[in-house]
Amino acid sequence: MRFTLFLFAPFLFFLFIACSNAQKKQQQIEKNQAELDSIALLYNPLEADEQIDAFMHNLHKRSGFNGNVLIAKKGKIIYQNTFGWADYLHKDSLKIDSRFELASVSKPMTALAVLQLVDQEKIRLDQEIEEFFPGFPYPGVTVEQLLTHRSGLPNYVYFAETVWPDRKKGMTNSDVVKLLIEHKPARYGKPDGRFLYNNSNYMLLAAVVEQVTGLSFADYMKLHVFRPAGMKNTAILSKAEYDQIPTDVIGHDRVWRRSVVQNYLDGPVGDKGVYSTVQDMYLLDIALKEGRLLKKELLDSAYIGRSDPKRGLFSYGYGWRTFSPPHAQIVYHTGWWHGFKNLYVRDLTDDITIVLLSNMVNGSLNHLDNLYKILEMPILRKNAYDSNGGFMDHE
Repeated sequence: MRFTLFLFAPFLFFLFIACSNAQKKQQQIEKNQAELDSIALLYNPLEADEQIDAFMHNLHKRSGFNGNVLIAKKGKIIYQNTFGWADYLHKDSLKIDSRFELASVSKPMTALAVLQLVDQEKIRLDQEIEEFFPGFPYPGVTVEQLLTHRSGLPNYVYFAETVWPDRKKGMTNSDVVKLLIEHKPARYGKPDGRFLYNNSNYMLLAAVVEQVTGLSFADYMKLHVFRPAGMKNTAILSKAEYDQIPTDVIGHDRVWRRSVVQNYLDGPVGDKGVYSTVQDMYLLDIALKEGRLLKKELLDSAYIGRSDPKRGLFSYGYGWRTFSPPHAQIVYHTGWWHGFKNLYVRDLTDDITIVLLSNMVNGSLNHLDNLYKILEMPILRKNAYDSNGGFMDHE
């Protein structure tokens, strides 16, 4: 026994040294990246773009925009600011590092997690969801159909209210999957049929990530998306874990006196549930462009529209809404949930990033035409949204 230990001692010693060196190397990489992130976030309010500043103050005063904004162009922040209240009841002002519920702006990050696992060959795009959840009552639904909103599945947001007993207790993604298996609500359409935007798709994708990795979706995203991207103020927060989600930014529904109360639907994540800041969303943009989260080939595949829009310019890829006017490629996502309304835009052609996070649900984000003109980029809103700010229909 002693002889065996004597023989293996050098091996164990060198293994220890190798692990220690690898850890130090990773720590140095993270330190270097943190320094680069700090430089990327440098901003002097005295150098704010005057046209954008005038536009945003007007959007705040006349259209009721309440929230935070960051706009970057060619790798530099040209404008950032806060407007209004984090919590109207307590008259708490917003700060630049205030965390907002991203609502459906969470979906591009969920898609990113799935594509990472596709890259590692732990998930296949053509893999059926029934392989992950035995008894799943909708045969023929694949991972890719969930990513592109072409699954035809019922929307759990509407189904759950009839079968979930405790409106104050948050559901988990596993709870929703069990309810779908047990109650088998009627599907909206056939698999790989027409585009139909649906929160069930991305809730299920997050559940698949948990099933494949053995990690909670929150832990997976922290380890493999948020931390590598330098997003220190970003987390997935679920009412299934918290009686009251710990955030200082309260969602408001049109009328200031009406703050939106969290309920059981604030439990499932993947379709929503990411809380973040405008600066962290800019760091995500940088990390994606630099290829730190996903290799270029797979990332580019996420930007390809896979629905056939009536109006010709707007489509949906893997977690991204796509806008493809002549000579430009723009990917973006809208978000609306329980008093939060957001817009995240990435002009991939001219390297422009727009982050607008709002905790007041109104029509202010429908009045951005002049902002796009100032930035000399295609007008995104035209023919994209209905009167309530929702995305126009696709075939």
